[in-house]
Amino acid sequence: MKRTKSEELIAKYFTNSISTDELDYLSTWIEEQDNNELLISSVKTDHAIRYNMSQYNTKKSHKLLLDKIRKDKSILSRFKIKQTFKYAAIALLFLSTGYIMHNYFFNDKKSAPVAIDHNSIILQLDNGSIKVLSENGTANIVSKNGAIIGSQKGNQLIYDNEVEVEKLVYNTLTVPYGKRFELKLSEGTHIHLNSGTSLKYPVKFLKGEDRQVFLNGEAFFDVAKDSLHPFIVNMNDVGVRVLGTKFNASSYPENNQINTVLVEGIVRIFNNTNIYNKTNSILLKPGYKASWNKRDNKISINRADIALHTAWIKGKIMFRHLPFKNIIKKLERQYDVTIMNNNKTLGNEFFTASFDSETIEQVMQTFHKNYGINYSIINKQIIIN
Repeated sequence: MKRTKSEELIAKYFTNSISTDELDYLSTWIEEQDNNELLISSVKTDHAIRYNMSQYNTKKSHKLLLDKIRKDKSILSRFKIKQTFKYAAIALLFLSTGYIMHNYFFNDKKSAPVAIDHNSIILQLDNGSIKVLSENGTANIVSKNGAIIGSQKGNQLIYDNEVEVEKLVYNTLTVPYGKRFELKLSEGTHIHLNSGTSLKYPVKFLKGEDRQVFLNGEAFFDVAKDSLHPFIVNMNDVGVRVLGTKFNASSYPENNQINTVLVEGIVRIFNNTNIYNKTNSILLKPGYKASWNKRDNKISINRADIALHTAWIKGKIMFRHLPFKNIIKKLERQYDVTIMNNNKTLGNEFFTASFDSETIEQVMQTFHKNYGINYSIINKQIIIN
């Protein structure tokens, strides 16, 4: 049976032989799928079906896939995202099916598809290859030339500043729902990544150029000081420019605002579609939050509760006078669950609460006892009546 062009490109993607133009085609093809049926059929092969078929339930897997896609749209914005996240988008989408076909479309009967949990922490290397990072594991990160560029030590990925590079080489780290991870860049900047976050960054920055990274989700930055090389966090059209400071940046696709909360130092907020200069940027001081409205591109500055915006670093959830529909998204990310709210009035009601090490069952029980919210939990799906 002759394979389609898309199927051939999927095979190339998983064997790290796909070109940039082919990747563009594959990304566009993914974006054009209304309900992803063609994608689902493309990642099933006779080999995969024969392998452990007794444990594969098509209807159940399809439902789980659609549930995951609904949740992952906050990460991928239904896969219509910027070029900077293209590799991560395709990787996450294929992970949603529950299979990574490293031996895809090959006739070696001894080979079996490698199953990877959809909630794996994924490192996308510059050549498109995928490395799964186990929690609290240890591993070396190797470039396509065989050089060790970094290493994983527990829940942190650390890059080596001694690596020699002639041009910018990017990696993308993607943290799924229910997990957090840490990253230390080659020049010493320390980054905490929240659940449902992707960060694209160079394995080493170049002398004489700005230190630029690209964030989709939420992260806390402790930026290494370097007055000659400004550090810039790009979030859609928003740029946060610093020399050395601590701040929290949040840019989840489902939110109407891109928020920057400054803890120490000074940062400048600017529209990164324009060339940066001080006159077209806004200065932010410690203890304040800059909120960029995606709809009208206007920015507002207000005092911020630092603890409220950084509690997630220690696994805590805090919200103050927040609509329940927004709380739902926080809980989904924190606990890797899907919440269906059938009480539309409840979605617009405001709540204040804090949770530390509670399970999702304990959190929902608290809402039930204090506010009379009725719910049921089936596996990782919560239904509010």
